[in-house]
Amino acid sequence: MAERFAFFGVTGNLVNYLNNVLGMTISSAAKSFNVWLGVSTAVFPVLGAFIADSYLGRFKTILYSSIIYLVGLVLLTVSVSAISLVHRKPVFFLALYILSVGQGGHKPCVQTFAADQFDESVPEEKLAKSSFFNWYYLGVSLGATLAIVFVIYAQENIGWAIGFGMPLIAIAGSLFIFLIGQKTYKRAVPVGSPFTKFMQVLVAAVRKRHVSEVHDGRGVCYQDVDRTAPALARTNQFKFLDKAMIIDEIDASRQTRNEWRLCSVNQVEEVKLIFRLFPVWISCFMIGVVIGQQSTYFTKQGSTMVRHFKIPPATLQVVSGFTILTAGAIYDCFFVPVARKWTKHPSGITMLQRMGIGIFICVISMVVAALVESKRVGIARKHGLMDTPKSVVPMAIWWLVPQYMLCGLADVFAVIGMQEFFYNQVPEVMRSMGAAFYLSAVGVGSFLSSALITVVQIISSKNGKVEGWLSGNNLNRAHLDYFYWILAGLSGLTLCFYIWVARGFEYKKIECKNDMATEA
Repeated sequence: MAERFAFFGVTGNLVNYLNNVLGMTISSAAKSFNVWLGVSTAVFPVLGAFIADSYLGRFKTILYSSIIYLVGLVLLTVSVSAISLVHRKPVFFLALYILSVGQGGHKPCVQTFAADQFDESVPEEKLAKSSFFNWYYLGVSLGATLAIVFVIYAQENIGWAIGFGMPLIAIAGSLFIFLIGQKTYKRAVPVGSPFTKFMQVLVAAVRKRHVSEVHDGRGVCYQDVDRTAPALARTNQFKFLDKAMIIDEIDASRQTRNEWRLCSVNQVEEVKLIFRLFPVWISCFMIGVVIGQQSTYFTKQGSTMVRHFKIPPATLQVVSGFTILTAGAIYDCFFVPVARKWTKHPSGITMLQRMGIGIFICVISMVVAALVESKRVGIARKHGLMDTPKSVVPMAIWWLVPQYMLCGLADVFAVIGMQEFFYNQVPEVMRSMGAAFYLSAVGVGSFLSSALITVVQIISSKNGKVEGWLSGNNLNRAHLDYFYWILAGLSGLTLCFYIWVARGFEYKKIECKNDMATEA
């Protein structure tokens, strides 16, 4: 909760700071924000998860990354309070990227570390773990909502130093609380680089590409299966990789196993798990693109509209947070029990079904956003405000509430579904990487959003002779509604691709003692 309080305390109003204080154009501020957010959620989390799974373990990674997080927040607070505006920009961005490094180690490990405290061999705890992902997300959403209400208010009405100092205090307090419980935590031991085992399977499969299990093989290798983790059942997908587990004459003649020529069944099936996840991962990119609009163009829309009670435009993101808190609780307490009676599934609906509903809601949210923006521009044109971007359009900011609510609802289905799906479907030794998978999908969405803005600007500028869409500081002539329609269309195409992928997806299967396989 504290980390999300800190992160949203920085990101919630960041575009306004870049635009209004540092003097960047709206499109430049949005692109800079999206690139930074992409690095924060797509690059550093993968590196942090790799270090946690392979070398440090999750506890130490959380500890060290929290300290780096603190350093970034200290520098951020100093940059806005003690450095002149002329020299502030490079220091400010340096602080942001130091914060990204800390967030990259913290975010993929905290949720995974918490989920590790449940014992999956106990049926009650296995069922509770599914609910944990819902309540965990409600907790972090509460932290984000509090930041949007209080931190953004402080930034707009008291000062940026106080506004960035509040997240600093939150992270320092959370680190202290985290360390109090250090003697009670279950800690998974790092097992070395999972990428080495991944590459061993690929190399062995290529080396034995002409070997047939029926004609040339002498069985398959079950050796070195980690008995502390459940054995994976053999599957029929990606059968080319099965050649890595076939024992041929060369393997049989060796006294010791060459790990780059012969791999165990479990090792091969772990690689298959990763291969199966990639199409689903790609399908999640547009979720990040859509949800990312809340902190960029949704906020700038609000800054041009009538704001009652003088609320900061970025504060309207609290609507999304309250939607997550309300809908998340309803989902877990009411929807799941009712759906369970109909479907007989422990979670009511499958993880993939949940994510699919979330992607569909993303499509609807962009359609609604496009219609609302069209109405806003129409009112601006009617009142002769098209070329006065600093004038307030006589349209209440509450018109933006539906699109914020839909983004919050998409979070409940898509993002929480992604968290549970990638945690459950990766190999157990790569659980932190599972969290990084979900984070990186959102992060790639941020990169994609920045790229889409650039492409739209280039195509619509007519070889630079006419100012393109989303260019400059005049939102009234930016054709933002057209951009939303493009996002709605791309989200619709993504939904079609996702349905095709989900229909052929095969969940992880665990080998039982009676030679039967059960889905994980």
